[in-house]
Amino acid sequence: MADWYLADASLHEGARRLPLFCFFVALIVAFVGTRVNVRLIRSRVRWFGNVSVGETHIHHVVFGVVLMLLGGVAGLILSSVSIGWYAFSAAVFGVGAALVLDEFALLLHLRDVYWQEEGRTSVDAVFVAVAGTGLLLVGLRPLAWSGSDEALGGRGTAMAILVVNLVFAVVTLLKGKIWSGLIGLFVPPFVYIGALRLARPGSPWARWYYSEVARRPKPRRMAKAVHREERWRRPVIRVKIAIQEFVSGRHDVPSSQRRSWRS
Repeated sequence: MADWYLADASLHEGARRLPLFCFFVALIVAFVGTRVNVRLIRSRVRWFGNVSVGETHIHHVVFGVVLMLLGGVAGLILSSVSIGWYAFSAAVFGVGAALVLDEFALLLHLRDVYWQEEGRTSVDAVFVAVAGTGLLLVGLRPLAWSGSDEALGGRGTAMAILVVNLVFAVVTLLKGKIWSGLIGLFVPPFVYIGALRLARPGSPWARWYYSEVARRPKPRRMAKAVHREERWRRPVIRVKIAIQEFVSGRHDVPSSQRRSWRS
């Protein structure tokens, strides 16, 4: 970090990695700390409890929004003042982002689904944010954009590559391959492979081109997609859920137990 500090102090703002590293670390630490806290609350540990004003429970997404606002505005002001303070503001923004993303499912569904099955969406959102930030931190750029037209053979060639990568990424996402699409934004071969392979059976692409409602249904492709889903995808999903529950706690708890627990 000391080397980064000295190097970043002499670089253009766009090349600085120390603030991004501070955001990355703060995001992970704040998320883990938040999950430890809510799991202790769920276990009814005496020293841990919810924050309430009167009868109103204050969700931690509220604190996250405030911290993101403070960190974002401070970053705009401090980016040209000191790399150290700029990195601090990035860390504050990372803490706020962790608190907001940890309740992403609440924002998506507009109801408290923290410990329900839908609550896993929040964990997915944090994993995506951590993965994306980590890829940026190691020097990868979305859609192979390097910031230099010459590096890609001129402006026209650079734009063509960006458009092609974007099209493949969109097709991959429409085929229901979320992780392949997101990672492929930074590592294009992932979206090339994802776009050429069969779509997942519940994806928009499968509904448009494989199912019975399609203009030209392709039942064989749908059957093959379902077979692949059951044979290969579901075991992977079970492993992913196990990792999620190890990190964040068990979801889909019976409603009779869920009433007495809050995050």
